[in-house]
Amino acid sequence: MILQDRYHLTYCTNIHPGESWDDTFMQLRTHLPIIKKGCAPDASFGIGLRLSNKASIELGFKEKIAEFSNWLSDNDLYVFTLNGFPYGDFHGQRVKDLVHAPDWSTYERLEYTLRLVAQLAYLLPEGVSGGISTSPISYRHWHPTDELKEITFKKAAKNLAMVAEHLYNLESETGKYLHLDLEPEPDGLLENSRDVIDFFREYLLPVAAEYLQHRLDKSIDETEEMVFKYITVCYDVCHFALAFEDPEQVIRRFKSTGIRIGKIQLSSALKIVFNDENDHLKLKELARFDEPTYLHQVTEKRKGKVRVYQDIPVLLDRNKEFDELRAHFHVPLFMERYGNLESTQDQIIKVLKCLEQKEMLCDHLEIETYTWEVLPREYQLPLDESVIREINWVKDKLKSAYEEDGSY
Repeated sequence: MILQDRYHLTYCTNIHPGESWDDTFMQLRTHLPIIKKGCAPDASFGIGLRLSNKASIELGFKEKIAEFSNWLSDNDLYVFTLNGFPYGDFHGQRVKDLVHAPDWSTYERLEYTLRLVAQLAYLLPEGVSGGISTSPISYRHWHPTDELKEITFKKAAKNLAMVAEHLYNLESETGKYLHLDLEPEPDGLLENSRDVIDFFREYLLPVAAEYLQHRLDKSIDETEEMVFKYITVCYDVCHFALAFEDPEQVIRRFKSTGIRIGKIQLSSALKIVFNDENDHLKLKELARFDEPTYLHQVTEKRKGKVRVYQDIPVLLDRNKEFDELRAHFHVPLFMERYGNLESTQDQIIKVLKCLEQKEMLCDHLEIETYTWEVLPREYQLPLDESVIREINWVKDKLKSAYEEDGSY
């Protein structure tokens, strides 16, 4: 839905199981009309669509995508953003580090993304920009040496330069503006704002400049502007909270270097603060969030540096004392506490306030709580009800931010 004629707000449909297009469409037909009725009964409702590689191939560009486009129109729905991070299976089996495969050094990742670009361009309404979030280049633990990292960064930069060229040509030919949003997360090759800035400066800008100058006969300044326009950042609030980075600080860093935020994913991490008589219970309670499907990295900030534990069990095996931990488990936005554990909900509220304080920071807002089916049982609420509650919670918080800023 469009809020105050400024923001497109939705949730990511990666919460609905289905790797084939038929299964994906069945899930959308089942859930979206109910969710729209609960939070946007009298307005068009945007979709944050997740398509696996398999579903994308099956959707294609002929009868099925035309049928889907007609269904969207008939139900007052529209697609403005895609989740192009998970390439393969995302439900019902082990995902863990495989969510990064294939990575941005491969042709498979490039091919998948360019297909998503074409499909989003087909579905995108006139006058609306489109975005596709994607992986943070690769998984850090697949690259034990600096040499391996450099090889992957260079290959990824070349592939991303090809995406930038494709998006430039698409806009030139159709007038439709799409951007690709790199999504930093713990243990990705891009984990935080510094990693993103270093990748742009050391790899993406120089590699893309050489490629685009040759392909399009552009100056260095023109090629740099193309990179900044078409290759942007997906600011996942949970992920940046895990990096212990303040939203305003990150926004200032990106702005000073020309990097843009293409999408904000509204998400909340678990926070474990050790400061009271219940400290001895907290790691036991965290252990209840350990499950076999997704990676749940845990971060700790000590002496100004952030340490990342690869998954909850790795952390639990450490016999040491902690001051504060944050766990990569996308918990519901509207809950502040989980027993003796907390959430980073405060970071979401800070980001929403930044939207008002900063000049048109970003117009794509997507809720990404994808863990409903693997939460401890007492937190597993009915799915449609939960999504509606999250969307309406964000609307209320954004309204509060407007009122505080005096612009509502």
